[in-house]
Amino acid sequence: MNTAETEKKRLAALTRLGLLDTPPEERFERLTRIARQHYNVKIALFSVLDHDRQWFKSRQGLDVTETPRSVAFCAHAIRQDQIFVVEDASHDPRFRNNPLVLDSPDIRFYAGMPIREPGGFKIGTLCIIDDKPRRFTEKDLEVLRTLATIVEDELERSYIESDKSEYVPVSHLNRAIHHAQNVFLTSDNERSAFSQMLSDLLALTGSQFGFIGEVLHESNGTPYLKVGAITNIAWNPETQALYQDVERQGMIFDRLDNILGQPMVTGEIIISNNLPEDPRRGGLPPGHPPIHTYIGIPVFTGRKHLGLIGLANRAEGYTRKLADELAPLSQTLANLIERKRLYEEQRSHKQDLELATNFDTLTGLPNRRRLTELFEQELYEADQRKGLVSVCFIDLDGFKTINDKHGHSVGDAVLRSVAAKLLATVRTHDIVARLGGDEFVAILRDADDERVYARLLDAIQQPINFRHHVLQVSGSMGITVYPDDDSDTDLLLRHADQAMYAAKETGKNCFKVFDLASHSSRKERIRVLDQIDNALRHEELELFYQPKICFRNGSVNGFEALIRWHHPEEGLLGPAHFLEHIEYTEYARTLGNYVIREAVKQLAGFAQQGLPYTLSVNLSPSHFLSQEFGDDLAAALEGCPKELRARLILEILETTAMDDTETVLKNLTACRELGVDVSLDDFGTGYSSLDYFRRLPAQEIKIDRSFVMDMLNDADDSMIVSAIVSLSKSFERRLVAEGIESADVERKLIELGCDIGQGFFYSKPVPLPEALHWAANFRWDNRVTP
Repeated sequence: MNTAETEKKRLAALTRLGLLDTPPEERFERLTRIARQHYNVKIALFSVLDHDRQWFKSRQGLDVTETPRSVAFCAHAIRQDQIFVVEDASHDPRFRNNPLVLDSPDIRFYAGMPIREPGGFKIGTLCIIDDKPRRFTEKDLEVLRTLATIVEDELERSYIESDKSEYVPVSHLNRAIHHAQNVFLTSDNERSAFSQMLSDLLALTGSQFGFIGEVLHESNGTPYLKVGAITNIAWNPETQALYQDVERQGMIFDRLDNILGQPMVTGEIIISNNLPEDPRRGGLPPGHPPIHTYIGIPVFTGRKHLGLIGLANRAEGYTRKLADELAPLSQTLANLIERKRLYEEQRSHKQDLELATNFDTLTGLPNRRRLTELFEQELYEADQRKGLVSVCFIDLDGFKTINDKHGHSVGDAVLRSVAAKLLATVRTHDIVARLGGDEFVAILRDADDERVYARLLDAIQQPINFRHHVLQVSGSMGITVYPDDDSDTDLLLRHADQAMYAAKETGKNCFKVFDLASHSSRKERIRVLDQIDNALRHEELELFYQPKICFRNGSVNGFEALIRWHHPEEGLLGPAHFLEHIEYTEYARTLGNYVIREAVKQLAGFAQQGLPYTLSVNLSPSHFLSQEFGDDLAAALEGCPKELRARLILEILETTAMDDTETVLKNLTACRELGVDVSLDDFGTGYSSLDYFRRLPAQEIKIDRSFVMDMLNDADDSMIVSAIVSLSKSFERRLVAEGIESADVERKLIELGCDIGQGFFYSKPVPLPEALHWAANFRWDNRVTP
């Protein structure tokens, strides 16, 4: 149906509502008041779009009752399927010269949700307006969306209550219309929609038999009917074959001299309530059961005869009034047929007019060159509306086997069928392209439900009938979503292609969404691994030292050594920038040994200066759990006196301690035998059992900083810290709290009985000379936050 015809029907639906120029009603006034108060805006309206005006059924904050449609923001909103938002009309080229912007009511902000009448036509909007720019997120506008739904419910309730139908309740008719539309939009075959509509027609009218067909014409202009759906009368072999034939290719009615063909000649409704004696009888297919009553309803759009509905064997017979009540459903059939024809005409027109360089000659789909142009436009429009674009890269599974077994002509038919199925599954504004071979791409606008992707794969795997062959393929699909994946068209396609290969590896006939976080992490991992070896060789790594304060005597107990990287281009980098990327690589062990050896060397330096400090270092999980760890530690400690070893504290994460019980216990025992202490770092973030904790040969517990930092403001964190303190005392473990940033937190930890503290309240990690200078000048009574 063209735009003019759609608008004509929209206005007719608006007239049927009986809403125009009626007094205000509290049921709508209440909703606009809620919208205005909730969003704290100047104006809230329930606006209805008539032929040449915008009329306000309910208005808050506005004196006029209508404006010209030509200046109505709502005229733009009803062309959308979601909320239409203008954040600042004075800077929007569509509205900046609008008289409603330049003069009263001085519109700057507008948000309108389209309102549909029970038949599905958009008749107006529920909107909010302000005289200053505003910004709302999709989540913020959920209330407006909900209020609009309530308006639609009210319209439908009134429509149903005013129903004066004699035979078919409006509510039942609406459900049948929605059934047909939904099936047509989601099925890869229009016959499914025809079958659904026929089933509803039989139920609505109490008819026993029926058919729905499309009126076509021979080259000489003679009409004939191609049946799209017919009642399943498969009660004997003869009728079974009839029904199966309709299912495969449709049935043709080309006789015009009987009651079935007459509507195609006259264009008039045909009714017979005594068919056995009607001279127009005849035309039934062989084996069809007897028919007693019959109605034939021609289906039109404008003056064009598009289809025919036939119903039979209604016990009480048929009337013209019944046909009139079924008019909305027959019009829906006209819309579906016209939409199908329009799609076919558009496709043919494109194939005739577009250059061969822009379209795939086999399927008629855009090729890679044309796809790039359409794709760039989609990304631009997504930026304008702040929407999403899903890039779906599809590769067929099993296509090569079909090509090799049946030949290229059959393979080409499969590709054409898949292309048609994809086009029938997506919406009119979505894009389907063929890149070549058996690779397709679908560009979907604002597809935020993964069931949309599943429908594409479901459509592909439907059986294909071709030259007595029943063929079947499936698809593996990779997806990436813009702007989450904020890349250009080439890179978006490459990312979707990578996700498609992940789907292939998973087992085919499935889809995978591109893991953007993993991809970014992988790129960074590769970059770090390319540079870390050079960093070790050029001594770009350095240990920084953060002091640990003993609460019992108010002195510096020691330091935690933390790795830093003096990157030649990026400056000083903390461990979060590189440690995770070298984990479970050869560099984890290399860096782990470097840190331990540096710590042992520094302890020797402390001893030479007569300093009693301890030194703790963090162990890499993969290095600690490796078979080489015990030997590496022994080698690093070779020649180190026993009294110095006792000052070395190796920190392992609580979660690491739970990974491999046998290896953990073996390596912790090796640490104790070599004379070094072990600390369980980030304690409280794991879920180790008390029995396991009791058996761990660790001398120290280190409370995770996340609990310490929020313990004064979060009751749960405070309770966790108290519990860890009690646990450490029960098992006679030394307790360290990290993340101390205030005197109040320090005071609370001392009250609880914590042994040692560290954090920015004392000092951030600094190079060794600064750390030693700080420690030499530290006085408990004079400590201040740096």
